[in-house]
Amino acid sequence: MKLSLSFVSVSLTALLASQVVAFPHLDPNALHGLLKRGAEAKDCPFSHATTHQHTKRQPTFDPIAQRVSTTGKHAWKAPNLAAGDKRGPCPGLNALANHGYLPHDGIAPMLDIIQAVNQVYGLALDLAGFLAAYGTVFDGDALSLTPGYSIGGPASTGLLSGLGITRTPSGLSGSHNNYEGDTSATRGDLYVVGNDDLLQIEFFQQYYDALLEDTPAPQQYSALFNFRQSRFNHSIETNPYFFFPQFAGVLVTPAGYIFPPALMSNKSAEYPEGYLDKETFKSFFAVTGERGNFKYQPGHERIPDNWYKRAIGHELTIPGFLLGILEFALRDPRLLSVGGNTGTTNSFTGVDVTALTKGVFNGATLAQGNNLQCFIFQLVQAEAPSVLTGLYEDLTKALQPLVDSIDESLKGLSCPQLVGIDQSQYERFPGWKKNPTGL
Repeated sequence: MKLSLSFVSVSLTALLASQVVAFPHLDPNALHGLLKRGAEAKDCPFSHATTHQHTKRQPTFDPIAQRVSTTGKHAWKAPNLAAGDKRGPCPGLNALANHGYLPHDGIAPMLDIIQAVNQVYGLALDLAGFLAAYGTVFDGDALSLTPGYSIGGPASTGLLSGLGITRTPSGLSGSHNNYEGDTSATRGDLYVVGNDDLLQIEFFQQYYDALLEDTPAPQQYSALFNFRQSRFNHSIETNPYFFFPQFAGVLVTPAGYIFPPALMSNKSAEYPEGYLDKETFKSFFAVTGERGNFKYQPGHERIPDNWYKRAIGHELTIPGFLLGILEFALRDPRLLSVGGNTGTTNSFTGVDVTALTKGVFNGATLAQGNNLQCFIFQLVQAEAPSVLTGLYEDLTKALQPLVDSIDESLKGLSCPQLVGIDQSQYERFPGWKKNPTGL
């Protein structure tokens, strides 16, 4: 696949050509090189990660380039949820909509999402593009003239509906097991608490207590391991339908632990890699009050004033994100295990990766080299047609943004080629296909 023919990269070229003056200009002619550097980047978001085998560039702090506006057109504005504004399980996206970096109604074009998370948080284009393409294809409308998705529940008729889509897209709040998953950092398991998008004060307080004070973000992340492990154990112990798939589980669930220190921490000369103080943490998660008396107001996530994003050139890339996942998985290998409970609590069983991938991958070597990235991305592509059957009239065309993004992400990695999967390996898990709208 040539990048110039890719829907995502062509669209990104147009996006970058029209970026607002408030952010550093990215030359559209350099897009190919930029995306290539993103895919090949070896920067780790957490410099102490034991899997990091090379010297990491240290970021420098630039108060002009890194300052994020929260005034003028980006002043915070509460959502009108009663009138149909959408807010969902991702606090970072909710905050962007509340500050006008995404449409205030929460129905966001894919390219707007890529631009906003890159410019405001410092999420690299490779990771931003892949996540946005996936959300659009699985939970939005990939065939619209402006492909995108709702950051909350289903969009009202006509807002996303394009020719060739057969039903209203679910949005992120209806994406259980394909985007949103169990064992979230601050949300409850869908089949335990009855929703997957509302913050649970109990879990928020556990996260809050685990955050080290006056500590750089890399060390704050490492200190979250016990909390991460306890949340995983909690799902095993309380949710008979707990399921941990390759994308929503192994790949996306860790974002709830990685993103706050990596993306929401405030950068400064003292803490160029960031420090997530507890007031900033509460602001991004729509929580007020003091410990023991926290109050949560759904959809009211806010970027704090005087807040600074990741350093330019130190964006969080796919390789960097995966290193964050592996840091914890090396301490608890279950965090790389596709699997789940088998209908009762405390019955967690992992899938035989060799059987699932018909001998192409081995669960014992997923943490080695590029295997984890090759495994997850190819498995997503292999499973997509069966998951999306009936959603699009032209499934091949709808999948193209995701296929292009995956092809670009895996370019040059010499991945073993996955030619098919054995989905019968999932049949022992009742949480695999349980309907999230059937509550």
